[in-house]
Amino acid sequence: MSATAVRPEQPPAAWRPTPLPGPLPAVRERLAGTLPGDARRALWVTLAVTGIAAVLRLIGLNHPKGLIFDEVYYAQDAHSMLSHGVEWDPGADGSAYVAHPPFGKWLIGLGETAFGYDEVGWRISAAVAGIIGVAILIRLMRRLTGSTLLGGTAGLLLAVEGSHFVLSRTSLLDIFIATLLLGAMYCLVRDRDWRRAGWLAAIDDGLDPARRRPRLGMPWWRIACAVLLGLSMATKWSALWFIIAAIVLYIVWDWRLRVDVGARRPFRDTLIYEFGQNLWFGLLAIGVYVASWTGWFLNDTGSYRHWLADQGESEPPVVGALVNWWQYHMSVLDFHENLSSEHAYQSWPWEWLFNLRPVVFYWSSDVNCGAGECAGEILLLGTPLLWWTFVPAALALLVWALVKRDWRAWFLLTGLGAGILPWFLYPDRTMFFFYTAPAVPFFIGAVTWALGMIIGRHRRGEPSLGSPERRLTGALVAGAFLAVIVLCFAYFWPIYTGEALPREEWHARMWLDSWI
Repeated sequence: MSATAVRPEQPPAAWRPTPLPGPLPAVRERLAGTLPGDARRALWVTLAVTGIAAVLRLIGLNHPKGLIFDEVYYAQDAHSMLSHGVEWDPGADGSAYVAHPPFGKWLIGLGETAFGYDEVGWRISAAVAGIIGVAILIRLMRRLTGSTLLGGTAGLLLAVEGSHFVLSRTSLLDIFIATLLLGAMYCLVRDRDWRRAGWLAAIDDGLDPARRRPRLGMPWWRIACAVLLGLSMATKWSALWFIIAAIVLYIVWDWRLRVDVGARRPFRDTLIYEFGQNLWFGLLAIGVYVASWTGWFLNDTGSYRHWLADQGESEPPVVGALVNWWQYHMSVLDFHENLSSEHAYQSWPWEWLFNLRPVVFYWSSDVNCGAGECAGEILLLGTPLLWWTFVPAALALLVWALVKRDWRAWFLLTGLGAGILPWFLYPDRTMFFFYTAPAVPFFIGAVTWALGMIIGRHRRGEPSLGSPERRLTGALVAGAFLAVIVLCFAYFWPIYTGEALPREEWHARMWLDSWI
């Protein structure tokens, strides 16, 4: 053809296809969220299930009378902090050496301020924390599964999980760190959804993701996550593993987001962007943690408060206090690393997985039950028939994560890993069953996910995993499972609440010799 050949006539404009608005359907599908559109129904489900959890946790909260188990430390520490700003040892008329940060004890102190220094006063904050944890899990699992029914199921399972229930009625620190960490992980998922929705809206408006990224505004969910993780660390140091997990998830999710939208250099851009994001994220969490020690900094009586002066060295303003504070932390770290004394109720992480060694919080044979021999006990025991599904459900979740490469399954597994696996690194340390508290909601998330697999659907818009008859059968199986768990919890209710039982009935609930 010659250079002067006539080009083919272009079709009239009316013949040309109209470009579809927004990104390609594949990109839109990858960025779409999982949240169902039944907000009003979800609200009522959340309120109903949370209400059940509240009634269970608040009934008879003042029983048994007096301080039980480690309330003898934390309830009294909280009370002294209200007067002195730090933990106090009345016998020595001076500050007490304590091995945990102060925030959880301040929360206990709020209850004592509101209700007085009695059983309700020092337990009410734990009850509120447990109730809030149930509500958070409902919203989290609804968002992950795309099902309000499964979200409510997860909340109900947590409401009747024995170890969570007992911790919600006792002024220990573990229920606080469990709820704070669950809230932080919920905020992490909300931040992921917010970012993907922001990218989708920007691409709809014409942004080219290969050239630049959108301006998303203030990342309030990430800020909330950092604050909650800082408060978790200010309750117990084991929150450190969740902080690491959150940073890893932020990096992986941002990289996947950039891959999904077709960014030109997703890995490089993620490293550059997330470096700055995680820098301020970490600094904010650290700042919140330091702020929790305000009572220690503002007085002269805290343990190690004048460590430098006690060593005959000068204490410059601010810097001296920080050095003393750091030395206190080194002492506490050494305490935890060398905590290896034998205890009647100590157990190992592999035992936790199978509910083998519960902890007696309260025991009395001097109770009246109308029989010759009676027993009253509060046993920190997971609801057995629920707890024994945790490992199979986690394995099923792992298979799903590997086969489907589903971020939601990996997220739940990350929560499990951060709550359980680090304890295997300390084989010589004295450990207890209640250390599992932060992992319990994620175990229940795994069980809920498995129930969703049995029913046959996980996400709005996904193809069903079976026929309507199969889904009906799955729903009946899941409903029967839930009913059995509730009945199991009801059966063990007396040993979760310290109710007086005839000795034979108490012994009938000791299914394993290791529970006695």
